[in-house]
Amino acid sequence: MTVLEVLQSTTGYFQKRNIDSPRLNAEHLLAHVLGRKRIDLYLEFERCLSESELTSMRELVKRRGAGEPLQHLLGTVEFCGRIFGCDKRALVPRPETEQLVEILISRFKSEIACSRAVDVGTGSGVIALTLAAEFPKAEIVGVDISEDALMLARENADRLGLADRARFLRSNLLGNVEPGFDLVVANLPYVSTDERHNLSREVLHDPEVALFAGVHGDELVRQLIAQGQSWLRPGGILAMEIGTAQNEGLMTALEENNYRDILAEKDYSGVIRFLFARYG
Repeated sequence: MTVLEVLQSTTGYFQKRNIDSPRLNAEHLLAHVLGRKRIDLYLEFERCLSESELTSMRELVKRRGAGEPLQHLLGTVEFCGRIFGCDKRALVPRPETEQLVEILISRFKSEIACSRAVDVGTGSGVIALTLAAEFPKAEIVGVDISEDALMLARENADRLGLADRARFLRSNLLGNVEPGFDLVVANLPYVSTDERHNLSREVLHDPEVALFAGVHGDELVRQLIAQGQSWLRPGGILAMEIGTAQNEGLMTALEENNYRDILAEKDYSGVIRFLFARYG
């Protein structure tokens, strides 16, 4: 089979299995198998694949058709222009989280530049390491309750040459880090356990500890809001990604816990997804 034939048959297979962006998925997988950039495939449509290449492709296509995330199959994900390792040890980073970081960089650049910042629920380390790369004078800490996730985060730090710029520690929220932060940023689990049946096959491949927070979904975010009072310096920023329709209750919680300048921002889909506030 040629490159074009493989792309066409794989796209059709993915369409039947309700895979989003079937052609794009096919191109990514084939480029991965051939060790090429995706754009290079368009110059090699007539190239015939070897039997070993076809075997590798069939295995990946089968797994993707069964709902395994594309990022797990590729082993990488792009986040804010950088390539991170990505596998089942941590949540696959979403575009919404990129937007959270982009807002921080654009609106709070001068405040973060020489700050002490902590990324709570760091997962694969994408937030902490992006901030470390963007703000070389800032002190960046990433914390997570999962040792597997922390291992992946440290691998990403090595991968990006940032191992001396960000520290990763095991902690249940802020419990194991010293207080005195100028920025606390968090993409914590915010899905209700009752919503499991509404999640896609791909999302259910993420670790449960990175998805579910409790019956209401906002339990961990509320804990962080309360805890932040003792860990943020006066005027310090709390920045969070939250679940759908959680904003009103969480904004009230922020007010009750002595936060001010509370700002809610929508994601690219028009859903209020981010909260920013100052303490004290």
